Amino acid sequence: MADQSVFRITKELSELQKNSDLSLAVACRDIDVRNVKALIIGPHETPYEFGISEEVAAGHRDHDERGSVQVQSQHLCQWQSMPSLMSSNPYENEPGFEDANETSDKKNQKDYVQKIRHETLRVSVIQRLEEYLKIGLDGAVTAPAATKDDYDLDMDTIEDESSTPFEPFKDLCKRRFLWYYDSYLATIKKGMSEVKDGTMFVRMPFEGSNNTMEGKFNYGELERRLQGIKKALDAETEAWAVEGLAAKSKDTTVAVNLQRQFEQIVEFFKRSGTAHNLELVDGNPFDWVLTYFGKPMTNLDGGLFRARLFFSPRFPEEQPRIKFETRLFHHRIAADGTPCYVVPSSRREDVKTHIEAIIEALEEDHPPYDPRTLVHPEAFKLYWGSPEDRRVYNRRLRRSVQQSMEYVYSTRKATAVSLTNR
Repeated sequence: MADQSVFRITKELSELQKNSDLSLAVACRDIDVRNVKALIIGPHETPYEFGISEEVAAGHRDHDERGSVQVQSQHLCQWQSMPSLMSSNPYENEPGFEDANETSDKKNQKDYVQKIRHETLRVSVIQRLEEYLKIGLDGAVTAPAATKDDYDLDMDTIEDESSTPFEPFKDLCKRRFLWYYDSYLATIKKGMSEVKDGTMFVRMPFEGSNNTMEGKFNYGELERRLQGIKKALDAETEAWAVEGLAAKSKDTTVAVNLQRQFEQIVEFFKRSGTAHNLELVDGNPFDWVLTYFGKPMTNLDGGLFRARLFFSPRFPEEQPRIKFETRLFHHRIAADGTPCYVVPSSRREDVKTHIEAIIEALEEDHPPYDPRTLVHPEAFKLYWGSPEDRRVYNRRLRRSVQQSMEYVYSTRKATAVSLTNR
Protein backbone atom coordinates (compact mmCIF):
# COMPACT_ATOMS: atom_id res chain seq x y z
CA MET A 1 0.00 0.00 0.00
CA ALA A 2 2.84 2.35 0.85
CA ASP A 3 4.43 1.72 -2.53
CA GLN A 4 1.16 2.66 -4.26
CA SER A 5 0.95 5.89 -2.26
CA VAL A 6 4.54 6.79 -3.16
CA PHE A 7 3.83 6.03 -6.81
CA ARG A 8 0.71 8.21 -6.75
CA ILE A 9 2.37 11.25 -5.20
CA THR A 10 5.38 10.85 -7.50
CA LYS A 11 3.02 10.83 -10.48
CA GLU A 12 1.22 13.95 -9.20
CA LEU A 13 4.54 15.75 -8.80
CA SER A 14 5.61 14.71 -12.28
CA GLU A 15 2.37 16.00 -13.81
CA LEU A 16 2.71 19.35 -12.05
CA GLN A 17 6.29 19.71 -13.27
CA LYS A 18 5.28 18.91 -16.85
CA ASN A 19 2.40 21.37 -16.98
CA SER A 20 4.67 24.45 -16.72
CA ASP A 21 2.16 26.32 -14.57
CA LEU A 22 3.28 29.95 -14.39
CA SER A 23 1.77 30.29 -10.91
CA LEU A 24 3.20 27.18 -9.32
CA ALA A 25 6.40 25.15 -9.52
CA VAL A 26 7.20 22.07 -7.46
CA ALA A 27 10.41 20.13 -6.94
CA CYS A 28 11.78 17.33 -4.81
CA ARG A 29 15.36 16.27 -4.25
CA ASP A 30 15.93 13.31 -6.55
CA ILE A 31 12.76 11.22 -6.14
CA ASP A 32 12.35 11.74 -2.40
CA VAL A 33 8.68 12.67 -2.02
CA ARG A 34 9.30 13.38 1.67
CA ASN A 35 11.30 16.50 0.75
CA VAL A 36 9.16 18.65 -1.52
CA LYS A 37 9.18 22.39 -2.14
CA ALA A 38 6.80 24.63 -4.02
CA LEU A 39 7.20 28.09 -5.49
CA ILE A 40 4.04 30.21 -5.74
CA ILE A 41 3.82 33.42 -7.77
CA GLY A 42 1.38 36.02 -6.45
CA PRO A 43 -1.57 36.76 -8.77
CA HIS A 44 -2.05 39.93 -10.82
CA GLU A 45 -4.06 42.85 -9.41
CA THR A 46 -3.53 41.83 -5.80
CA PRO A 47 -1.06 43.23 -3.23
CA TYR A 48 0.82 39.95 -3.68
CA GLU A 49 1.33 40.61 -7.41
CA PHE A 50 4.32 38.65 -8.72
CA GLY A 51 5.59 38.08 -5.21
CA ILE A 52 7.60 34.88 -4.75
CA SER A 53 6.54 32.54 -1.94
CA GLU A 54 8.33 29.31 -1.17
CA GLU A 55 6.55 26.53 0.70
CA VAL A 56 8.11 23.42 2.20
CA ALA A 57 6.55 20.03 2.93
CA ALA A 58 9.09 17.69 4.47
CA GLY A 59 8.07 14.30 5.81
CA HIS A 60 10.14 12.31 8.28
CA ARG A 61 11.98 9.18 7.36
CA ASP A 62 11.31 7.63 10.75
CA HIS A 63 7.56 8.00 10.41
CA ASP A 64 5.13 5.78 8.65
CA GLU A 65 5.75 5.95 4.89
CA ARG A 66 2.08 6.05 4.00
CA GLY A 67 1.30 8.85 6.47
CA SER A 68 4.18 10.94 5.20
CA VAL A 69 3.03 10.61 1.60
CA GLN A 70 -0.54 11.49 2.54
CA VAL A 71 0.72 14.72 4.10
CA GLN A 72 2.59 15.53 0.89
CA SER A 73 -0.52 14.89 -1.18
CA GLN A 74 -2.49 17.30 1.02
CA HIS A 75 0.21 19.94 0.52
CA LEU A 76 -0.01 19.55 -3.27
CA CYS A 77 -3.75 20.22 -3.19
CA GLN A 78 -3.24 23.26 -0.96
CA TRP A 79 -0.47 24.66 -3.16
CA GLN A 80 -2.57 24.35 -6.32
CA SER A 81 -5.40 26.37 -4.76
CA MET A 82 -3.23 28.92 -2.93
CA PRO A 83 -2.96 31.51 -5.76
CA SER A 84 -6.75 31.77 -5.83
CA LEU A 85 -6.74 32.55 -2.09
CA MET A 86 -4.46 35.57 -2.54
CA SER A 87 -7.26 38.08 -2.99
CA SER A 88 -7.19 41.75 -3.90
CA ASN A 89 -8.54 42.52 -0.41
CA PRO A 90 -6.63 40.29 2.03
CA TYR A 91 -8.10 42.24 4.97
CA GLU A 92 -11.27 40.16 4.75
CA ASN A 93 -9.33 36.90 4.93
CA GLU A 94 -7.73 37.61 8.27
CA PRO A 95 -9.09 35.90 11.39
CA GLY A 96 -10.93 38.21 13.73
CA PHE A 97 -11.40 41.03 11.23
CA GLU A 98 -15.13 40.95 12.09
CA ASP A 99 -14.27 42.65 15.38
CA ALA A 100 -12.90 45.72 13.62
CA ASN A 101 -14.78 48.99 13.94
CA GLU A 102 -17.12 49.12 10.95
CA THR A 103 -16.63 52.86 10.47
CA SER A 104 -12.92 52.36 9.93
CA ASP A 105 -13.14 49.23 7.77
CA LYS A 106 -12.49 51.00 4.47
CA LYS A 107 -9.43 52.80 5.79
CA ASN A 108 -8.16 49.60 7.43
CA GLN A 109 -8.55 47.70 4.19
CA LYS A 110 -6.56 50.32 2.25
CA ASP A 111 -3.85 50.50 4.94
CA TYR A 112 -3.56 46.71 5.06
CA VAL A 113 -3.31 46.39 1.28
CA GLN A 114 -0.56 49.03 1.20
CA LYS A 115 1.35 47.25 3.95
CA ILE A 116 1.14 43.81 2.31
CA ARG A 117 2.09 45.23 -1.09
CA HIS A 118 5.20 46.91 0.37
CA GLU A 119 6.29 43.85 2.35
CA THR A 120 5.61 41.42 -0.50
CA LEU A 121 8.04 43.36 -2.65
CA ARG A 122 10.59 43.91 0.12
CA VAL A 123 10.67 40.41 1.60
CA SER A 124 9.53 37.91 -1.00
CA VAL A 125 11.21 39.55 -4.00
CA ILE A 126 14.04 41.89 -3.01
CA GLN A 127 15.44 40.06 0.02
CA ARG A 128 15.20 36.71 -1.77
CA LEU A 129 17.09 37.91 -4.86
CA GLU A 130 19.68 39.75 -2.78
CA GLU A 131 20.41 36.52 -0.91
CA TYR A 132 20.70 34.56 -4.17
CA LEU A 133 23.03 37.16 -5.68
CA LYS A 134 24.91 37.77 -2.40
CA ILE A 135 24.19 41.50 -2.44
CA GLY A 136 25.04 43.18 0.86
CA LEU A 137 23.17 45.97 2.61
CA ASP A 138 25.40 48.50 0.86
CA GLY A 139 24.41 47.10 -2.53
CA ALA A 140 27.80 45.51 -3.19
CA VAL A 141 27.96 41.99 -4.62
CA THR A 142 29.99 39.87 -2.21
CA ALA A 143 30.12 36.66 -4.28
CA PRO A 144 33.66 35.75 -5.43
CA ALA A 145 34.41 35.94 -9.12
CA ALA A 146 34.32 32.63 -10.99
CA THR A 147 37.63 31.13 -12.10
CA LYS A 148 38.62 28.52 -14.63
CA ASP A 149 38.94 25.99 -11.84
CA ASP A 150 35.20 26.31 -11.18
CA TYR A 151 34.61 24.29 -14.33
CA ASP A 152 36.94 21.40 -13.61
CA LEU A 153 35.12 18.16 -14.30
CA ASP A 154 37.02 16.14 -11.72
CA MET A 155 34.12 14.41 -9.95
CA ASP A 156 36.14 14.13 -6.73
CA THR A 157 35.90 17.91 -6.30
CA ILE A 158 32.13 18.05 -6.59
CA GLU A 159 30.47 18.64 -3.24
CA ASP A 160 28.24 15.90 -1.89
CA GLU A 161 24.67 16.83 -2.87
CA SER A 162 23.30 15.78 0.50
CA SER A 163 25.43 18.46 2.21
CA THR A 164 24.30 21.32 -0.04
CA PRO A 165 21.13 23.39 0.51
CA PHE A 166 18.15 22.25 -1.52
CA GLU A 167 17.37 25.38 -3.57
CA PRO A 168 15.57 24.17 -6.70
CA PHE A 169 14.04 27.55 -7.58
CA LYS A 170 17.02 29.88 -7.45
CA ASP A 171 17.38 30.14 -11.22
CA LEU A 172 13.62 30.28 -11.76
CA CYS A 173 13.34 33.22 -9.33
CA LYS A 174 16.04 35.11 -11.22
CA ARG A 175 14.29 34.59 -14.53
CA ARG A 176 10.92 35.58 -13.10
CA PHE A 177 12.51 38.74 -11.68
CA LEU A 178 13.67 39.69 -15.18
CA TRP A 179 10.13 39.08 -16.47
CA TYR A 180 8.42 41.20 -13.84
CA TYR A 181 11.04 43.88 -13.22
CA ASP A 182 9.00 46.64 -14.86
CA SER A 183 5.89 45.55 -12.95
CA TYR A 184 7.84 45.79 -9.69
CA LEU A 185 8.89 49.32 -10.63
CA ALA A 186 5.26 50.16 -11.41
CA THR A 187 4.27 48.84 -7.98
CA ILE A 188 6.83 51.14 -6.37
CA LYS A 189 5.58 54.11 -8.38
CA LYS A 190 2.01 53.39 -7.30
CA GLY A 191 3.09 53.01 -3.68
CA MET A 192 4.95 56.32 -3.74
CA SER A 193 1.83 58.08 -5.01
CA GLU A 194 -0.27 56.70 -2.16
CA VAL A 195 1.92 56.88 0.93
CA LYS A 196 4.87 58.99 2.00
CA ASP A 197 8.18 57.30 2.78
CA GLY A 198 8.79 57.12 6.50
CA THR A 199 5.12 56.55 7.33
CA MET A 200 4.72 53.84 9.95
CA PHE A 201 2.60 50.77 9.19
CA VAL A 202 -0.90 50.95 10.66
CA ARG A 203 -1.62 48.17 13.12
CA MET A 204 -4.76 46.27 12.23
CA PRO A 205 -7.49 45.48 14.83
CA PHE A 206 -6.90 41.73 14.43
CA GLU A 207 -3.12 41.94 14.86
CA GLY A 208 -1.98 40.67 18.23
CA SER A 209 1.38 40.53 19.95
CA ASN A 210 2.27 37.29 18.15
CA ASN A 211 0.68 38.27 14.85
CA THR A 212 1.70 41.71 13.75
CA MET A 213 3.46 43.32 10.82
CA GLU A 214 5.46 46.30 12.00
CA GLY A 215 7.69 48.67 10.09
CA LYS A 216 7.50 51.73 7.86
CA PHE A 217 7.19 52.51 4.19
CA ASN A 218 10.37 53.18 2.24
CA TYR A 219 9.65 52.78 -1.46
CA GLY A 220 12.64 54.92 -2.40
CA GLU A 221 14.94 52.39 -0.75
CA LEU A 222 13.10 49.49 -2.40
CA GLU A 223 13.56 51.12 -5.80
CA ARG A 224 17.30 51.48 -5.23
CA ARG A 225 17.63 47.86 -4.15
CA LEU A 226 15.46 46.65 -7.03
CA GLN A 227 17.69 48.46 -9.53
CA GLY A 228 20.75 46.97 -7.83
CA ILE A 229 19.38 43.46 -8.31
CA LYS A 230 18.70 44.13 -12.00
CA LYS A 231 22.24 45.43 -12.46
CA ALA A 232 23.71 42.38 -10.70
CA LEU A 233 21.62 39.98 -12.80
CA ASP A 234 22.67 41.69 -16.04
CA ALA A 235 26.32 41.49 -14.94
CA GLU A 236 25.92 37.82 -14.04
CA THR A 237 24.40 37.11 -17.45
CA GLU A 238 27.21 38.89 -19.29
CA ALA A 239 29.78 37.02 -17.17
CA TRP A 240 28.47 33.69 -18.42
CA ALA A 241 30.10 34.29 -21.80
CA VAL A 242 33.49 34.88 -20.15
CA GLU A 243 33.05 31.92 -17.83
CA GLY A 244 31.97 29.85 -20.82
CA LEU A 245 35.27 30.44 -22.59
CA ALA A 246 37.01 28.89 -19.58
CA ALA A 247 34.64 25.93 -19.79
CA LYS A 248 35.28 25.63 -23.54
CA SER A 249 39.05 25.57 -23.03
CA LYS A 250 38.60 22.56 -20.75
CA ASP A 251 36.21 20.83 -23.20
CA THR A 252 33.61 20.44 -20.47
CA THR A 253 30.54 18.33 -21.11
CA VAL A 254 28.34 21.44 -21.22
CA ALA A 255 30.61 23.19 -23.73
CA VAL A 256 30.69 20.16 -26.03
CA ASN A 257 26.92 19.70 -25.71
CA LEU A 258 26.13 23.33 -26.58
CA GLN A 259 28.52 23.28 -29.55
CA ARG A 260 26.82 20.15 -30.87
CA GLN A 261 23.35 21.62 -30.37
CA PHE A 262 24.36 24.81 -32.16
CA GLU A 263 25.58 22.85 -35.18
CA GLN A 264 22.44 20.72 -35.25
CA ILE A 265 20.12 23.75 -35.14
CA VAL A 266 22.06 25.53 -37.88
CA GLU A 267 21.73 22.42 -40.02
CA PHE A 268 18.01 22.24 -39.23
CA PHE A 269 17.55 25.86 -40.34
CA LYS A 270 19.29 25.05 -43.63
CA ARG A 271 17.22 21.92 -44.27
CA SER A 272 13.93 23.58 -43.40
CA GLY A 273 14.67 26.63 -45.54
CA THR A 274 13.98 29.05 -42.69
CA ALA A 275 15.28 32.59 -43.03
CA HIS A 276 16.35 32.74 -39.39
CA ASN A 277 20.06 32.81 -38.79
CA LEU A 278 22.17 31.54 -35.90
CA GLU A 279 25.81 32.25 -35.10
CA LEU A 280 28.27 32.11 -32.22
CA VAL A 281 29.89 35.25 -30.81
CA ASP A 282 33.63 34.82 -31.26
CA GLY A 283 33.14 31.05 -31.56
CA ASN A 284 31.88 30.84 -27.98
CA PRO A 285 29.29 28.03 -27.54
CA PHE A 286 27.93 29.86 -24.48
CA ASP A 287 27.09 33.05 -26.44
CA TRP A 288 24.72 32.75 -29.40
CA VAL A 289 23.07 35.31 -31.68
CA LEU A 290 19.70 34.57 -33.24
CA THR A 291 18.57 36.76 -36.13
CA TYR A 292 14.80 36.49 -36.39
CA PHE A 293 12.99 37.42 -39.61
CA GLY A 294 9.39 38.56 -39.14
CA LYS A 295 6.71 36.18 -40.30
CA PRO A 296 5.15 37.19 -43.67
CA MET A 297 1.58 38.55 -43.66
CA THR A 298 1.76 39.49 -39.97
CA ASN A 299 2.59 42.66 -38.05
CA LEU A 300 6.15 41.34 -37.85
CA ASP A 301 6.47 41.05 -41.63
CA GLY A 302 9.74 42.56 -42.84
CA GLY A 303 11.23 42.89 -39.38
CA LEU A 304 14.75 41.79 -38.64
CA PHE A 305 15.52 41.29 -34.98
CA ARG A 306 18.71 40.27 -33.25
CA ALA A 307 18.57 38.34 -29.97
CA ARG A 308 21.44 37.18 -27.75
CA LEU A 309 21.26 33.79 -26.06
CA PHE A 310 23.49 33.54 -23.00
CA PHE A 311 24.23 30.10 -21.56
CA SER A 312 25.60 29.25 -18.16
CA PRO A 313 28.43 26.74 -17.65
CA ARG A 314 25.88 25.08 -15.35
CA PHE A 315 23.28 24.62 -18.11
CA PRO A 316 20.62 23.24 -17.96
CA GLU A 317 20.40 23.70 -14.17
CA GLU A 318 20.65 27.39 -14.98
CA GLN A 319 18.45 28.06 -17.97
CA PRO A 320 19.48 30.33 -20.86
CA ARG A 321 18.79 34.04 -20.63
CA ILE A 322 17.68 35.69 -23.84
CA LYS A 323 17.63 39.36 -24.67
CA PHE A 324 16.48 41.03 -27.88
CA GLU A 325 19.07 43.65 -28.74
CA THR A 326 16.86 45.11 -31.47
CA ARG A 327 13.98 46.95 -29.83
CA LEU A 328 10.57 45.35 -30.35
CA PHE A 329 7.32 46.72 -28.91
CA HIS A 330 5.57 43.45 -28.05
CA HIS A 331 3.42 42.33 -25.14
CA ARG A 332 5.58 39.24 -24.61
CA ILE A 333 8.91 41.09 -24.58
CA ALA A 334 10.01 43.22 -21.63
CA ALA A 335 11.31 46.72 -22.19
CA ASP A 336 14.91 45.51 -21.79
CA GLY A 337 14.37 42.83 -24.47
CA THR A 338 13.74 39.83 -22.21
CA PRO A 339 11.17 37.51 -23.86
CA CYS A 340 8.44 35.76 -21.88
CA TYR A 341 8.21 32.14 -22.98
CA VAL A 342 7.89 28.72 -21.39
CA VAL A 343 9.32 25.31 -22.25
CA PRO A 344 8.28 21.98 -20.69
CA SER A 345 10.59 20.84 -17.90
CA SER A 346 11.28 17.67 -19.85
CA ARG A 347 12.73 19.74 -22.74
CA ARG A 348 14.64 22.39 -20.79
CA GLU A 349 18.02 21.05 -21.98
CA ASP A 350 17.01 21.28 -25.67
CA VAL A 351 17.99 24.69 -27.06
CA LYS A 352 15.95 24.20 -30.22
CA THR A 353 12.84 23.96 -28.04
CA HIS A 354 13.74 27.27 -26.40
CA ILE A 355 14.15 28.99 -29.78
CA GLU A 356 10.87 27.55 -31.06
CA ALA A 357 9.05 28.67 -27.89
CA ILE A 358 10.39 32.22 -28.29
CA ILE A 359 9.27 32.40 -31.90
CA GLU A 360 5.87 30.94 -31.01
CA ALA A 361 5.38 33.60 -28.32
CA LEU A 362 6.21 36.30 -30.87
CA GLU A 363 3.97 34.99 -33.62
CA GLU A 364 0.96 33.61 -31.75
CA ASP A 365 -2.13 35.06 -33.44
CA HIS A 366 -4.73 34.54 -30.72
CA PRO A 367 -3.01 33.98 -27.39
CA PRO A 368 -5.23 33.36 -24.35
CA TYR A 369 -5.40 36.20 -21.86
CA ASP A 370 -2.88 35.42 -19.14
CA PRO A 371 -1.73 38.20 -16.76
CA ARG A 372 1.16 35.97 -15.65
CA THR A 373 2.83 36.89 -18.95
CA LEU A 374 2.66 40.61 -18.11
CA VAL A 375 6.28 41.51 -18.79
CA HIS A 376 5.75 44.78 -20.65
CA PRO A 377 3.03 46.68 -18.74
CA GLU A 378 2.39 49.32 -21.42
CA ALA A 379 2.25 46.90 -24.35
CA PHE A 380 0.20 44.38 -22.37
CA LYS A 381 -2.38 47.00 -21.41
CA LEU A 382 -2.77 48.14 -25.01
CA TYR A 383 -2.89 44.63 -26.42
CA TRP A 384 -5.68 43.55 -24.08
CA GLY A 385 -7.48 46.90 -24.00
CA SER A 386 -10.21 48.40 -26.16
CA PRO A 387 -10.30 48.09 -29.96
CA GLU A 388 -8.69 51.53 -30.16
CA ASP A 389 -5.98 50.40 -27.71
CA ARG A 390 -5.27 47.38 -29.91
CA ARG A 391 -4.94 49.64 -32.96
CA VAL A 392 -2.43 51.78 -31.07
CA TYR A 393 -0.56 48.61 -30.08
CA ASN A 394 -0.43 47.43 -33.71
CA ARG A 395 0.85 50.82 -34.89
CA ARG A 396 3.61 50.84 -32.30
CA LEU A 397 4.54 47.25 -33.09
CA ARG A 398 4.72 48.03 -36.79
CA ARG A 399 6.82 51.11 -36.03
CA SER A 400 9.32 48.97 -34.12
CA VAL A 401 9.43 46.58 -37.10
CA GLN A 402 10.16 49.51 -39.43
CA GLN A 403 12.86 50.77 -37.06
CA SER A 404 14.46 47.32 -37.04
CA MET A 405 14.85 47.51 -40.81
CA GLU A 406 16.25 51.04 -40.57
CA TYR A 407 18.70 49.85 -37.93
CA VAL A 408 19.90 46.96 -40.10
CA TYR A 409 20.24 49.24 -43.13
CA SER A 410 22.25 51.87 -41.22
CA THR A 411 24.45 49.16 -39.68
CA ARG A 412 25.21 47.60 -43.06
CA LYS A 413 25.91 51.03 -44.55
CA ALA A 414 28.31 51.87 -41.72
CA THR A 415 30.06 48.53 -42.18
CA ALA A 416 30.41 49.10 -45.93
CA VAL A 417 31.90 52.57 -45.38
CA SER A 418 34.31 51.18 -42.84
CA LEU A 419 35.51 48.48 -45.26
CA THR A 420 35.88 51.02 -48.07
CA ASN A 421 38.07 53.28 -45.93
CA ARG A 422 40.50 50.54 -45.02
